[in-house]
Amino acid sequence: MDVSDNAASAIAPEQGGGMAEELAYRLRQQQLTAEFGHFALRTHDIAALLQEATRVCALGLQSEFCKAMEYLPDERQFIVRAGVGWKPGVVGHARTGADLESPTGYAFQTGEPVISNHLEGETRFRTPDILAEHGIKRAINVLIQGEGTRFGVLEVDSPTEGRFTDADLAFLQGFANLLGVAIERQQAEEALRASQAETRASETLLQGALAHQEVLTREISHRVKNSLAIVAGLLSMQGRAAADPALRQALDDARARVQTIASVHDRLWRTDEIHAVNLAEFMGELCEQLRSSAKPGQTLTCDFAPVTVATDQAVPLGLLANELVTNAFKYAYPGGEGDVRISVVSGEAGQLRMMVCDQGKGLPPDFDASRSRSLGMKLIATLGRQLGGQAEWQGAEPGTRFVLDFRPQHGADRER
Repeated sequence: MDVSDNAASAIAPEQGGGMAEELAYRLRQQQLTAEFGHFALRTHDIAALLQEATRVCALGLQSEFCKAMEYLPDERQFIVRAGVGWKPGVVGHARTGADLESPTGYAFQTGEPVISNHLEGETRFRTPDILAEHGIKRAINVLIQGEGTRFGVLEVDSPTEGRFTDADLAFLQGFANLLGVAIERQQAEEALRASQAETRASETLLQGALAHQEVLTREISHRVKNSLAIVAGLLSMQGRAAADPALRQALDDARARVQTIASVHDRLWRTDEIHAVNLAEFMGELCEQLRSSAKPGQTLTCDFAPVTVATDQAVPLGLLANELVTNAFKYAYPGGEGDVRISVVSGEAGQLRMMVCDQGKGLPPDFDASRSRSLGMKLIATLGRQLGGQAEWQGAEPGTRFVLDFRPQHGADRER
């Protein structure tokens, strides 16, 4: 997962950040959630999934401590399955109570999140020994659950004075919802693999297992999409509550990006081929969605080569197309009317060339994409690198042209 640990301008409100710093702080939380969603779709290791979740949540709430705890029904307590910041011997071994008098147990049994901003003076719950040993002053606990059995609790802890806010809770709960569905997906796949091993000798049973796997895969995909929709909904709520117009716009942009990831994922898993997709069909559906969200007078012209590309390329390609077209409509035509053209066609030496063009006001004289601090421009550069290409911005006279040459991968290439 390619998430930078540096957050130069992202400062939490309780750390004294102003409006601009808080905006960067909230936007970074949403970027982390979206990128973790992409990571969760690609990984097949629950231990790695949990460890990455604790690392990213600690980054998102700017704390050095985070842990994922799994409930052990036979022992009626939790075990720390993954975490960051803890002393050796904690992760994989430490246990904590699951009764209602502990914040972890309360969050697990009731499903209600728990924020404790002053553990030294906490009267609702007892402070677990592990927190006292590490000098923890405040903690936030949320339930990890998909559509079925409750898995455990996700907890972020801080040894510094301050307070976790409702916005922090919205970030962590949306993250835990996504994590819960991803864990269910992993567990279902592991159960299917075990079932397939036991029934390999019988062709009839094997066919039944494969059919069951397909149903589960599509159902889990649906749940992942719903969890991403929850994250988008939380962003929308935060945007409506924000008083600053710039903050509202930035949160709306973040919501649109999360919704795009959900839509791209849904399209990929609705195809019969898991490892490769038809580029023209896949991008054509995405363009229809972009047209439906365009303003009156805005048109989108599309041209895509009838080739197949690997699913791992289709995801960043779809996200890149969404970012470029959305930016073109927003910035190239201040008056709101204009045409944007997008194409992915065969180029030289077996490569594909992606172009997004407009006939708007063009690039500013001092434009330098590599020095831009815009989140959108950074995402475009990152997605271009994921595709294995180097993005190029050109003046189209009139307008702007974006060009990216990359070598397509296919399903067989991916397996090798």
